Parts: sequence; C-alpha cells; structure tokens
Amino acid sequence: MEFFGGLPASPSLRGSPRIADLEVDQRDIRRLLNDTTRTATRPEIPPMRQTVMAFSSGKGRVLLVHAFSDPDSMVPTPMTSETDTPQAQPALGDAPSFSDAEGSHHVPVRQADVAIVGAGAAGLFAAAWAGRTARERGRPLSILAVDGARKLGAKILVAGGGRCNVTHWRVAEADFAGSTPPAIRKVLARFTADDTVAFFKAAGVELKREDTGKLFPVTDSARTVLDALVREATRGGTSLVHPARVEAITRDTAGFRITTSAGLLRAGRVILCTGGKSLPKSGSDGGGHLLATALGHSLTAPIVPALVPLVVPSGHWITALSGLTLPAELVLSAATGKRIKACTGSTLCTHFGLSGPAVLDISRHWLVARDQAAGTASPPARLSINWLPGIPPDAVDALLLAPGGRGTLSILRDHLPDRLTRQLCELAGAPTSGDLPREPRKRLVHLLTATPLDITGDRGFTLAEATAGGVPLSEVRLDTMESRICPGLHFAGEVLDVDGRIGGFNFQWAWASGFLAGTAAAS
Repeated sequence: MEFFGGLPASPSLRGSPRIADLEVDQRDIRRLLNDTTRTATRPEIPPMRQTVMAFSSGKGRVLLVHAFSDPDSMVPTPMTSETDTPQAQPALGDAPSFSDAEGSHHVPVRQADVAIVGAGAAGLFAAAWAGRTARERGRPLSILAVDGARKLGAKILVAGGGRCNVTHWRVAEADFAGSTPPAIRKVLARFTADDTVAFFKAAGVELKREDTGKLFPVTDSARTVLDALVREATRGGTSLVHPARVEAITRDTAGFRITTSAGLLRAGRVILCTGGKSLPKSGSDGGGHLLATALGHSLTAPIVPALVPLVVPSGHWITALSGLTLPAELVLSAATGKRIKACTGSTLCTHFGLSGPAVLDISRHWLVARDQAAGTASPPARLSINWLPGIPPDAVDALLLAPGGRGTLSILRDHLPDRLTRQLCELAGAPTSGDLPREPRKRLVHLLTATPLDITGDRGFTLAEATAGGVPLSEVRLDTMESRICPGLHFAGEVLDVDGRIGGFNFQWAWASGFLAGTAAAS
C-alpha cells in the first residue's frame, strides 16, 4: 500500500490528484500534525517527494498538500508567529484553521515566497509556471495557492458543457473586449494557443480541434484538464490550501500580510487570480476586486456580466418560440443608428428570452452600452436581430416578390422555421399565403432583417460565464503582469479588464496572463 505522510493513500491520490477529496479520521489528523515530515515518493512524479500536512476543519478533511520540488527538501517551509503567545485561529464555519480543532497543535503564521490568491485556471497555471521557473533558475521557492472553494476548479469543470473548451485554434485581440487591443495583443503574444497545446500535451492532455475551431481534450472531460493543472502545480512545488478565503491583503516593508479564514500568511509576492464576479458559487464573487482596490488599484466602470443570456418582458412573443434554435445576427446600434457591434451565430429562443453563442457574445456590449447611457442621460443603444444573416434587405424583398404563386410561408420555409415565419407575418400584418401587398411586405422585410428587441435585463452574474470590467491593464506592467501601483503584486485572469467571446478565449487569456505572472513572480 502507498502511504502519504503516514496516512493510507486515498484512491484519488493515485494517478491524478484530487486534493479536496481526501477524507481521514480526526485521530489520524492529530497524529499527522505531530509528524509532518513523513514522506512518500509519488511514482508518477519522480523524483519529487511530497509531504501531506493536515489542517482540520472539524470534519476530518485533509486541506493542504505541500509539494517539494527539491528532493532534498524534507521539511516544510519554516513558519513563524507574529505574536509571542501562540493562539489558535477561530474556526469560521467549515473553513480550515491553521491549528487543529481543539487548538492543541498551533501552527503559526505560514511564510511563502509567492502566494497565489485563487486556484482556478489562471491561478493553477501561474503556480505551475512559478514552480518551473524557480526550478530552472536553481532557486527553490515556497509557493502557496489559497482558494476559498471547497472543491477546486468549478469553472473548469462546467466549461464547455463539462468538456472544457481549453482554447481556440486561432486567437487574436479582436476576440476580446475591455482593455485596448494593443495591450491585449501584447499579453497574448507571450503565450499563444500553440503554446497552450504544447503545455497540455506535455502534461498528458491531448487536444482535438472541432469544426468551430474550439479545442477540447480528446477525453471530452474537463476533469482531465483540471487534474493536469493540479498535477503540474504541485509538481512544481506549490502547496494548495482550500477552503481558505482571503479576507484582506496589506503591504508593508516586509512584504504582504494576508488574512485568511485559515489564519495569517506572509508572502514576498502575491499573484491575484480571484476571477471577477461570474458564477459566484465557484468563489469568484467580486472579492478580488475589493482586494485590488484596497491595495490602491481602480476598477473600470461599469462592471457587468459577460457571456450571459438576455431577458425579454414576460409574455413577449419570443418566449412562445422557446426551444427554437437557428443562426442569426445580433446587432447593437447607437440611438443615431450607427452600428456598434454585431455578433453572428447560433441563437436560442427560451422561456425567458434569448441565449446561444451570438446572444452571449453580444450581451456584454449591450449591458455596457446600457449602463453608460444611463450614467450620462444619453439615448439608450438599441439591439435588433437579423433572422436571415448574410442576406441584405433588398435581397429579402426580391425573394418575397419571386414569381411562381408561392405564398410567404412557402417561400420562407427554405430559410426559417414555420413557427418563426408565422409569428413575424402576424407582427407585420402579412398573409402567410396568397398575394403579399407592398406595405405588409416592407414591414415583414424589416422584421426579418432587423427585429427590434425589447431587452429588460440579463440572467445575472449567477449564470454569466465571464465578467466585463475589472482592474485596468493600464495599471499593470504587461511583460510581467506586475502592478504599477503596488510592487510585488501581480494579476492574472478574469480579475483584469479583459473578457473574450465564447469559444475558449477566456481560458487562453487565463493561460497567457497566468504564464507571465507566474514566471515573473518567481524570477
């Protein structure tokens, strides 16, 4: 039997580690706290040795795995107390404490060279590259990643319908919004989609390209991606601690003082990878924004959901088409009629409004335009839908005038579902069969190519896949992702003012910014 730190190895630790799934008895935790130097060699990661350190949540859960990239490092990084009299940290709900449940084994303030706040996609990637960089430079570092979630990688596991759309085969700054295109391009150029494919291939994850250009693991399982990221992070020497929510970060002459629900941490450098506000149950509930502003940074305005379904009024005719999916073009226009943004792709009519890739892509642009107009008392922007993308209005008019005695429903059946055609004809006052008079025809052409959409809102951050807005890239050094305001603080991922369209682009931003932050923090 394989043993880790004196405890029988959980089946989940054989092969790909799943850190949050270790369950042990309270007596084993106390015994392990008395002997944190027992080690075992993981056969799949030679020659690195690992020590498991247990911190009790009161429910017998192992909450930290400490990995050493140096085979000769047999003792965890020294930990010192900021007080002369050790005091057990109070347990906050189910959060872990850096002492056992009864306070009889106090573990003082933990010291780290690099602390990563948030162990999602960007955080785990930053951890992997920080460890690699330290090893390549021959300077062992203590790297600690702290996350408030009970189970790591929730966003990774739900991405792409549970398959995880790792990246896109072709990535450019035009696929993103938020910061300026030149700034986004500079970061993306440092770690490309090809680099992403090579990284995951070396980590044992083969990717496949689908017709849409999206890249998925050949296993069609997001778990494959998450396990590889955890494995690469711990292989590089990163210790993962969760659930431990970071409540405050302050900077002084000694570095950073990090207050968590598990106790106090000290770090020379910090990488903030908390995400934005989307899918708050995964842990990205906007707390990272508060940490950034407390350290002197600003936030863009507005901050709104991105890649989120849009809502129409109750009883709107679109809701009667629930379940209907078809290609369409969503167009956002200024009150003057000037086109602001257009997104084409699959569109889904739902019981609450609209969803699907085209709608998700346009959502952040409509929400930003709405909020900006409200803040300046300007006329609101308008959203419309073209049900026949690629066919100009004059061509649609000519189509409806085609000879042959075919009625409107028969003509449009080659292009649209009958349910939608009947609804549009009703709105235009146009007959579905027989002759089509000039005025109803003009109204129908307009509805077919530019149906005005009465959007009342969105489904909120709870269902949004990304966040629009965050820390401006102008406040960050783009070659290192280090703060221009708070030296030693780095950023990566969705906490920054960058969001991509659907298709793996937000993950590519996480990989690129995480690579830069991780390598720089360890250099």
